[in-house]
Amino acid sequence: MTTRRGNYSALTALLLSLCIGATCGNMPAGARPQTKGTSVETVSGGHLGPQSTVGEILHHPAFVGFAPLMLPWDDRQYDETLPLTRIGTLLPYHTHVDPETVANALNGMIDDAANGATVFYRFYSEAQIEHEHSRKHTGLFFYRGKPGAPFAVICAGGGFSYVGSVHEGFPYAEAIRSKGYNAFVLKYRVGHGGTPATEDLAAALSYIFQNAASLGVGTDGYSLWGSSAGARMTAAIGSHGLARYAGGDVPKPATIVMAYTAHSDTSSAEPPTFVVVGERDGIAPPASMEARVNALRRSGTEVVYRRFMGLGHGFGPGTGTNAEGWILEAVQFWEQTIGRSR
Repeated sequence: MTTRRGNYSALTALLLSLCIGATCGNMPAGARPQTKGTSVETVSGGHLGPQSTVGEILHHPAFVGFAPLMLPWDDRQYDETLPLTRIGTLLPYHTHVDPETVANALNGMIDDAANGATVFYRFYSEAQIEHEHSRKHTGLFFYRGKPGAPFAVICAGGGFSYVGSVHEGFPYAEAIRSKGYNAFVLKYRVGHGGTPATEDLAAALSYIFQNAASLGVGTDGYSLWGSSAGARMTAAIGSHGLARYAGGDVPKPATIVMAYTAHSDTSSAEPPTFVVVGERDGIAPPASMEARVNALRRSGTEVVYRRFMGLGHGFGPGTGTNAEGWILEAVQFWEQTIGRSR
C-alpha cells in the first residue's frame, strides 16, 4: 500500500479538536457528538507512520473522544511510547501485523476528518449505554466510499478478549473503500462467549439501515466481513438474521467474508461466502474451515475457498505474504453476488 502524505496546519489541528464528531460532516439522527479528548496543545495533528506511537494515536486531534476504542483492549493503560512497529505485541492471536499498513489505514480516517467528515458514530443511545455500561465500548468507524454505494461491516477478531481493528478492521476498510464501497469497522463488546458482540453487530446494522440516507450509503447488497471471533459473529447473522440477536427488520447480507474461524453452525439458507485460512492455523485449522465450506456447498451455497500455504492464524490483510491481495479478490466476489441479485 502507498502511504498517504501531507500534514495539518496548526489551525486545522485546532479546528479538528473542536469539531470532530460534533459539527463536522453529516451526523445522522441519534448520533452523539464526540467531544471528550486531550487538549490540542499536547498533540501532533499530522499523519502517522511506522515509528509513530500509541500515544500519538490516543492524543491525535482526529480521534478526539473515541481514540481508546481504536486500540485492542478495553480499559487498559497503554505504554504510550510503544511504536507502531511493535503494535503486534498488543495482538496475541494475530500474526504478520504490518505497521505501515496499520498507519496507512489510520491515515485514511485522519484525511476524512481533515475534510470535515465524521469518522466515528455511536449506535447505542445514551439511555441504552446507561442501562448497560459495557456498551460504552462500542461504535462504528466509517470509511466513506462513493455516495450511495453499498456498504460492508467489518468485525475484527481477538478471541472475544480484545478487538484487533488496527490489523483486521481499518486496513480491510481502507482496501474496500479504495474500490468505491462504503465500509464500517465495528467496535464491539468482548467476553460472554460472543453473544453481546453479535448483539452489537445486529444493533449496528439496524442503525446503519435507519440512518442510511444521512450516512450516504446504499442498503442493497451489503456484506459482512469477519476474522476469527469476528467471523463467528458475521456467520451467525448470515445464518439466522438480526432478529435472533435483538436487531431490527433488516435483510440478511448479500455476501459473507470469513477469515479463519472454527465456527461450524449453518442454516438452510446461507449467503454466498468467501473463505480464507492459513495452512498452518492451529486455532482454526483448515480442516475445520473445510468442514464448514463442504456443509455450505452441500446446501447449495456459493463458496470461494482460499487456503494459503505457510500461514498461521490471524494474518489479516496478509501484507508481505502469499495471502496479500485476498481482500480485493473478496471484493470482486461480493461485486459478482450483487450483480447477480439485480
